[in-house]
Amino acid sequence: MNKFLQFSYDLTIHTNLKPLIHISPASGYRARSEFGFKNCAYTKIDDGKKVYMNTSNIPHSSIQKVMNELLILINSNKKVKEKLFQVNFRTSGTKVLASLIYHKQLDEEWKNEALIIQNSLSNVSIIGRSKKTKVLIGNENLEITYKINESSFKILQNDLVFFQPNIYLYPLMISFITDHIQKPKDLLELYCGCGSFTLILASRFNKIFATENNRHSIRLLKESIKLNNITNIEIARLSDNETASALANERPFRRLENIELESYDFSHILVDPPRAGLSDKAINLSKQFKNMIYISCNPETFIRDLEKLNRKIKSIAVFDQFANTRHLEVIAILE
Repeated sequence: MNKFLQFSYDLTIHTNLKPLIHISPASGYRARSEFGFKNCAYTKIDDGKKVYMNTSNIPHSSIQKVMNELLILINSNKKVKEKLFQVNFRTSGTKVLASLIYHKQLDEEWKNEALIIQNSLSNVSIIGRSKKTKVLIGNENLEITYKINESSFKILQNDLVFFQPNIYLYPLMISFITDHIQKPKDLLELYCGCGSFTLILASRFNKIFATENNRHSIRLLKESIKLNNITNIEIARLSDNETASALANERPFRRLENIELESYDFSHILVDPPRAGLSDKAINLSKQFKNMIYISCNPETFIRDLEKLNRKIKSIAVFDQFANTRHLEVIAILE
């Protein structure tokens, strides 16, 4: 049974709704890709076996172009090649961020050689990373502009934060959410990351209170809020359980000293948890909200959480974020 049929079958336990299905291109769809490096080649594990390659058809075409060019330059430079074990790529669609990760400390000589490589490439920024060390050759942040219906926004990301990997389906995910929001007032968002959904939803809600536990994501989201001149988003570095404690007034948080939670009139909660799904405390918190937007990268934990939430599904869609794998992304509008 393919993954779409399996999820539809599991969903019938709770509803007779048929999910909308958004298919991804089979190649060239990933805006971020990670590869090992060994024996002068990129490596990837496929069906339990290590595969050696000089390029791949899975990443976006801008990454594919850089992969082969960068590999040739790395292999011709002893200083840059030495003890390199991983190469990660991200793209805005035009500009590529390449992170070279090492089992050694990076010195000034490495930086000079990496700069030569970067100058030999077009629209590429290189970052060197080793244990507790970061060496910037170019700009570490990628700025991406998205136009969704009548709205547009700019978002910053880098190699230390999660970002939606499928360059084609991410805008469709946003459109699905914005098309199904009814009677919005204020929004509580858990696991907001660097603002993948926060920034565009600011135009749909009166105010947003967004929380995230990753320091790097919070920093980038603050920068993106300024970049977009948005004034109705407040953010705090809190985990899901800490957010629940804060809203229940169980204990004070210095990270909330300038935020008046009592001023919010929440109509919706949005959650985008990791593959492990929602904690019990987050599930209990969500029951205070009439409307819920659940974004899941794991259909199994989504179905599990759905049983605990005891909510009606108004609309649901699946997105083939990870083509040619068993994984799916799910977005459900619940009340």
